[in-house]
Formats: sequence, structure tokens, C-alpha cells
Amino acid sequence: MTNLAMELAGSFGLENLVLRERPARAPGVGEVRLRVEYASLNRRDLLLVEGVYNPRQSLPVVPCSDGAGVVDAVGEGCARLRVGDRAVLHFFTGWLSGEPDSAKLATALGGPGGDGTLQQTLIVPESALARIPDSLTTEAAATLPCAGLTAWSAVVDQGGLRPGSIVVTQGTGGVSLFALQFARMMGARVIATTSSDAKAETLRRLGADVVVNYRTHPDWSRAARDGAGGPIDLIVDVGGADTLDASLRMIRPGGTIALIGVLGGAKASITLPLAVMRQVRLQGVTCGHREAFELMLRGVERHGVDPVISHRFKLAEARAAFECMKANAHVGKIIVDLR
Repeated sequence: MTNLAMELAGSFGLENLVLRERPARAPGVGEVRLRVEYASLNRRDLLLVEGVYNPRQSLPVVPCSDGAGVVDAVGEGCARLRVGDRAVLHFFTGWLSGEPDSAKLATALGGPGGDGTLQQTLIVPESALARIPDSLTTEAAATLPCAGLTAWSAVVDQGGLRPGSIVVTQGTGGVSLFALQFARMMGARVIATTSSDAKAETLRRLGADVVVNYRTHPDWSRAARDGAGGPIDLIVDVGGADTLDASLRMIRPGGTIALIGVLGGAKASITLPLAVMRQVRLQGVTCGHREAFELMLRGVERHGVDPVISHRFKLAEARAAFECMKANAHVGKIIVDLR
């Protein structure tokens, strides 16, 4: 059996992504071999390849955490999955339930937790996989482990939303679009920001009540507040340094800012009294545990949430997929087809 993999070898940088054949080993006790059909990219994957995410990452490494496919071998002691089952990987293979800790957070694929999904076969603990609902395609399932679960954790688990709550999302990346879809699923009113009128059409199609173009509205936070028509309960902040202070000025007293991305940089200068005196909750969000992932899969199936897929590439074109993400040319998720 062949196992082609896109490997980051030698040193960091997109130019060091190399297509190589790796041995396909048999699963051990409690392990499953997944034939990966689709992988999806996250910003974290690009940062890892560029050496920003973890400058001490040992190389070579196969990047990417998200993937879905078909179980083609199971090891002794496996009882949840059988050969032929369609399955999707959970981002943190060792975080099954409960609160996170350092050991659980070190199990993310495509980085500290080991080789990732840009390879045709992958050996993982059986517990790291969830069965794909019948109504969900394998390609769509591959978009959910990181971006989908992060948005679910922010909106459903941490957001405290009720029908009529007001949510602000930022941009048109995977997390932001899933956050919009999940907020609408819960009956919330959504104010979405974007950089272009073309991307605004996608946001409106997904149900955004108000869309603010931050390039044509330099005071976009005021425009978002005006469009909200009431106190803002939750802001899904992916901008980091560029947006956090504005988020603090927009959120209502006692509201929640879900801190997710660092697109504008890793260090932010904020006006602390805005958080302290108004009892604003700053909640960091990094995916979630497998129990939440399975709840999300059921929610996606029940409510018919359709992930937005922007671009598709073959495994040999993975470098171009990363270039697409770096150029912010996508709206939604970028898929790599490994079939």
C-alpha cells in the first residue's frame, strides 16, 4: 500500500514542502488506520510550515490537523469502529472530555502531537476518531475538527446565547463562517465584518443580518454597533492585536469576547478598565474535547449546517493550497483531496 505524504523537510518555509512516499504500517493495539480522503487547512497549519507556530518543531513533519476518510484497518482491542466506517479526526487526539491540561493540549496532530493529515494513511488511537453522520459528506466532515469545533465552543459552549442574542463575527475564514452559522442556528442576530463587497454576499447568504465592510468603513466598530441595534452579547474575535481593543469597546457590560485568532499579531495593547470595570469576559478558545466534537457533529446533522468550501487542491498541489491561504484568497475552508 502506498502512503504519499506532503512532508516539511529540512527547514521551515513553503518551499520546503516535499511530496514523498512513506511506509504504511499496520495499527497496533487500540489503534486504527485511516485512509485519509480529504484534509482541510487552518491558519495554524500555515504558521507551522512557516516556523511561526512552533519554532522548535522537530522536522521532518507532515503538517495539518484536519482530515476525514475511511477506516481500512483496526488493531486489537478496537470496538467503536470497523473497517469501512467513514470517520473524521478530532483535533486533540488525547483530549476526550473535561478541562484541558498541558498533556491533552500537546496531542494536536500536525505538530507537537505528531505527523498530520497531509498523507494518504494515518495511524491514530481509535478514540481520536468520530464516526461521520450519514447526511454529511466526507469532504464536509474534513472541514470541522479545528475551525468547526472552535466556533462551536465559542458560540454554543462559551457564548451563553439565547434566541435574540446579538453576535459579532470578524471576516470570512473558516472559524468566522462556522460561528455565523452556529449563531444563526441558535436564533441569534449576527453582525459580520469583511474586507470586500464580494465576500459580503457570502455572509448575507449564510444569514448575517448586517454586514460591515471595514475597508470602506474606517470606523467599522461604530458601524457594527449601530447595525446591532442593541447590546452586543458575544464577539468572536479572530483579529487579535488589530481588533481586541475595538471588541472591548463594542461588547456590552458582562458580555463575552471569544479570543480565537492572532491574525493581527500575537501581542495586543488594550484598555484594561473596559474589561475590568464592565466585567467583560475574555475567553480563550482552542477547539474542544471529543465529547463536544461529537455533539457538534450531531448538531450539524440535525440543523443541516453546510460548511463553506472555497478552494480544492490535490495532494501534489498542497503548496499552492498554503499560498492561497497566505494570500487570504479564500472564503471558508481550503480542501486538499488525497484520493
